[in-house]
Amino acid sequence: MTAPSALDRARLVHWRTAVFTLFLLCGVTFASWASRLPAVKQNLAIDDFEVGVLLFAMGAGSLAGVMSANVIVARWGAKRGLSVTVVGVGAGLFIAALGVDALGSYPVAVVGLALMGLCFGATDVMINVEAASVEQAFGRTLMPLFHAFFSLGTVAGAGIGVAVVGWGVGVTWHLGVVALVWLVITGFALQYLPTSERVAAEATGTVPSRRERMHATLAVWRDPRTYAIGAIILGMAFAEGSANDWLTIAVVDGHGESEATGAIFLTVFSVSMTVFRALGGPLVDRIGRVWTLRALSIAAALGLVVFILAPNLPIAFLGVALWGAGASLGFPLGMSAAADDPTKAAASVSAAATIGYVAFLCGPPVLGWISHQIGILNTLWIIVGLIVMSGLASGAAKPIAGSKVGAGHH
Repeated sequence: MTAPSALDRARLVHWRTAVFTLFLLCGVTFASWASRLPAVKQNLAIDDFEVGVLLFAMGAGSLAGVMSANVIVARWGAKRGLSVTVVGVGAGLFIAALGVDALGSYPVAVVGLALMGLCFGATDVMINVEAASVEQAFGRTLMPLFHAFFSLGTVAGAGIGVAVVGWGVGVTWHLGVVALVWLVITGFALQYLPTSERVAAEATGTVPSRRERMHATLAVWRDPRTYAIGAIILGMAFAEGSANDWLTIAVVDGHGESEATGAIFLTVFSVSMTVFRALGGPLVDRIGRVWTLRALSIAAALGLVVFILAPNLPIAFLGVALWGAGASLGFPLGMSAAADDPTKAAASVSAAATIGYVAFLCGPPVLGWISHQIGILNTLWIIVGLIVMSGLASGAAKPIAGSKVGAGHH
């Protein structure tokens, strides 16, 4: 693979910085909305069921966006696709903000969130496609660091949310400014992304036609490696998503602690995950993608078992830290593995991301239903099983011949 390393160094660095920026802003924007949910409920005078409908509108939109992203990439390329979807994210967020505060209209808020979800889901997949291309161009593992930037963005967005609530800033002003900042900075960042055609030409010496790209998009679903990588991502997406949605409840209902303690547990999980994402690339380049995934699946499973069975708080905290560290790299390294073959990287990354996001979006409600039957701590044993499945599938992430990323240096 002669790769986009043929791009001059300055263009490569600008490209990488632009994709880092997109990941960071996605985190900020998503957390900004989430931080205002209590105000949304109060301003619209809605009950928990109606809040659930709002979240469902966004989740269903996201799922549709994720599943359409690979077709968008095949037809128009990631750069052109993103130039449309980032506008949709900003517009959707602004419409939702207007619905909540300025107009006080529940239907307007639902429509805004559905639009934001649709475009956010597609954007998320396409920035992973771009990140995979950047990683192959640099010839070293960068995907965990891209995902660390998303995590940092969520921390920043949540922190800003706490601050503006303290200052008494309304939802429309807060999210309206976030939407404007999103549109300005993403519009600037997209200028530094090369077109898919140029990346393909520099990677393989040829530019595939639109028909060839569409064929590759469909063909990747017939490749057994897609499903094996999907198994890695599925297990770890459940490990991550279950913590984000159910960890605080497990601490309160399962271990009998306070809500404040539950929030501290979630913070420990998030910090552990972010730190390991920031440091994960050099580890992968040292011991290889497969051994990293195996080691971390053991850590995640062990950490979750320790948390479930913990007789006291210090041991439970240790379990959660291990759980967060172990779950940190499954999703990003799955994306890396999917991108090994430059001729079908976009189609493979889109397919792998689709499997992961289906787990993120559908997993929490399924776990909620099961936990209603058997209790939250018992339900978490299912996640242990999925993590073990992910570890057993790790061999599928072995870099294919010619890939410059993830082989390690033993």
